[in-house]
Amino acid sequence: MNYLAHLYLSGNDSDLKVGNFIADHVKGKAFFKYPDGIRRGIVLHRKIDDYTDNHPMVRQGTQRLRAGHGKYAGVVIDMFYDHFLAANWNEYSEAELQDFTSNAYVLLMRHFFRLPFKTRILLPFILKNDWLASYRDLNFLSRAFRGLSYRTPYESNLKNAVHDLSQDYHLFETEFKTFFPDMIEYVEKERLLLMADSL
Repeated sequence: MNYLAHLYLSGNDSDLKVGNFIADHVKGKAFFKYPDGIRRGIVLHRKIDDYTDNHPMVRQGTQRLRAGHGKYAGVVIDMFYDHFLAANWNEYSEAELQDFTSNAYVLLMRHFFRLPFKTRILLPFILKNDWLASYRDLNFLSRAFRGLSYRTPYESNLKNAVHDLSQDYHLFETEFKTFFPDMIEYVEKERLLLMADSL
């Protein structure tokens, strides 16, 4: 799951959204320095990543990508799934995608000085290019993969990822649509457990 999915899966809880969004830039036990709600979002993000990595539909798609993208196959599938969420948004939300992403940007900017340094560097680029909503556009997705390919220390072949998506588009989409309802159900339970626990 990538940025859009993590925000979506946080429901209507603002602190959970912030924590879920920043979690990749919060390593180890550094999450303890954040307030309870944001801390729960970071923990939820980690649970979402673990569930995603071990779901049979996701593993199936990742395995197909392994030959072309090696250790970056998981990164590719995460971005594919944000594409499918954005492209099929109305199947999962009553809110318009643009309204959802605009509200997310306002929320994140409101917490800007609480965000990790790497997130503060990245966020203006996300806002300027409207990354969250733009994932539905394959041309944007292709540019995002090309940009990412310049920052990977190992051979990734990310610049050709959208070609791989186009080759098996309906198969990847079917896997996503099989997986995502399971994810929604899982996260609803985990959110309740996190609210009951003190971290």
